[in-house]
Amino acid sequence: MSTMNASSLIPAPQNRTIRAPRGAEKTCTTWQAEAAMRMLMNNLDPEVAEHPESLIVYGGRGQAARSWEAYDAIIDTLQRLKADETLLVQSGKPVGVIQTHENAPRVMIANSNLVPHWGTQEHFDELSAKGLMMYGQMTAGSWIYIGTQGILQGTFETYAQCARDHFNGTLAGTLNVTGGCGGMGGAQPLSITLNGGTCLIADVDQTRLQRRLDDEYLDELVVDLDEAIDRAVELKAQKSATSVGWCGNSVTLLERLIERDIIPDTLTDQTSAHDPLQGYCPIEYTYEQSVEAREEDAAAYQKLSLASMRRHVEAMVKLQKLGSVTFDYGNNIRQRAFDEGFQDAFAFPGFVPAYIRPQFCLGRGPFRWCALSGDPIDIYKTDYALLQLFPKEDGAYNERLHQWILGCHKNPDALLAQDFDNCEPRFAFQGLPCRICWFGLGERDKAGLLFNNMVQSGAVSAPIVIGRDHLDCGSVASPNRETESMKDGTDAVSDWPLLNFATNIASGASWVSFHHGGGVGIGFSQHAGQVIVADGTNEAADRLSRVLKNDPMMGIFRHADAGYEDAIQCGRDQEVDIPMQS
Repeated sequence: MSTMNASSLIPAPQNRTIRAPRGAEKTCTTWQAEAAMRMLMNNLDPEVAEHPESLIVYGGRGQAARSWEAYDAIIDTLQRLKADETLLVQSGKPVGVIQTHENAPRVMIANSNLVPHWGTQEHFDELSAKGLMMYGQMTAGSWIYIGTQGILQGTFETYAQCARDHFNGTLAGTLNVTGGCGGMGGAQPLSITLNGGTCLIADVDQTRLQRRLDDEYLDELVVDLDEAIDRAVELKAQKSATSVGWCGNSVTLLERLIERDIIPDTLTDQTSAHDPLQGYCPIEYTYEQSVEAREEDAAAYQKLSLASMRRHVEAMVKLQKLGSVTFDYGNNIRQRAFDEGFQDAFAFPGFVPAYIRPQFCLGRGPFRWCALSGDPIDIYKTDYALLQLFPKEDGAYNERLHQWILGCHKNPDALLAQDFDNCEPRFAFQGLPCRICWFGLGERDKAGLLFNNMVQSGAVSAPIVIGRDHLDCGSVASPNRETESMKDGTDAVSDWPLLNFATNIASGASWVSFHHGGGVGIGFSQHAGQVIVADGTNEAADRLSRVLKNDPMMGIFRHADAGYEDAIQCGRDQEVDIPMQS
């Protein structure tokens, strides 16, 4: 148990507003460095970050930089970085510039990594309190977080597969209960309603619920607990695709549902349980009380958090036994409850083995892009171009792509008519306008080259940044999440994210990252990220082709090696060279 004071783990706040530059004029020598600078700034845009004044982007304490001094030094270095130089960033602090070459990454980042024997929360907290490390989460410290929109399609895909598996393809007429409406969990209500369901979601922080309401991710807020439950039950009976938020503790909500014998059709949780100090609120406190309590006695606070997590998972297992389709959404809450003595904590599966792994076997995963122009019309143009590139007649995945892209628009007819001036987003952009789609091997490179051609021809007004979540098919080792229940038992083998990190460096990604702990906490995962810039040049096209083939190919290698037939067949179909499978 960490004994550090909570405030010593967080950078000193500063009252300044960070907002990325827009447009086609760059201040850096290359677009690769310019894009890295803008995306770092975008991570800290108040529309994007949860607590930008303290450099915290999302996930409890996932930071973009270690300190404000480090942030300023990163920006200064990027602005003077030459086309054959690479900036090294160690846990949010710029530590050196090396001479490389134009096809090398402009930035290489490592966050939160500890030698395994010392890879504990306690040791990390000691170093963090001394200003020697920071928690990078997944995309906070790799500068490709794009707000709740960045996880939206992955959450949509999860609920869509759940609907296909359990509810005849739609969540219409179902009650879907969850907790946590922050930077990641805030995608849940909209993902559920886009699949036709009714959502009831709890969060202890009123400002988070209000933010999702303002951004049109959440439809309603109800103050009283029983009234919120009644409203959700009423909406379910009406088969209404509407989401209801309630401000309070998820444990309280679940225990009240049990008392009232109301059984959700689906049940999950996305509170920040990976971080018992900064991320999770014990049932004994209101949100306001929790802020003070963690400052007064961090060790006592964490003890209460862990006890509440056990109680939380006990309620989830009870509802599962009563009939709820229950799954873990990757916050490590089952492990926390198990460590607290609840032997049945893993009674319900994680979302990856339950719903997502078949897509990983095809190299499919989150592909996100950002218009550096700042002009939403550039995103609408890429939306339309993708609909043409991947006709819905060409298969089920393309049909879902069309459903997804058109569902992102309030007026899809305007998009289909190429009336981009009259397009309007179904949910608000956060910071720079961005989009995410799930693409696989053989699709990501086509999309990247399409975007590069659009930049080159002037169809869009500035370069486009292409990245992804670290939660991807071949970039992560996380035994309680992405690699849970691997067919061959290699859940904890982290050679794969290391190979992914090296592959993207060798392939020419614009910047790369390797992190420890994201999503599930220190000691429980290792993962890699890559970002590539489409600046309209022929050189960028070469890099895009390599990176966007080789990166998802790691998912094929990883799952074929584990014995998944879908991955082996995908490798054959796409002529992937897998020596011991040929």
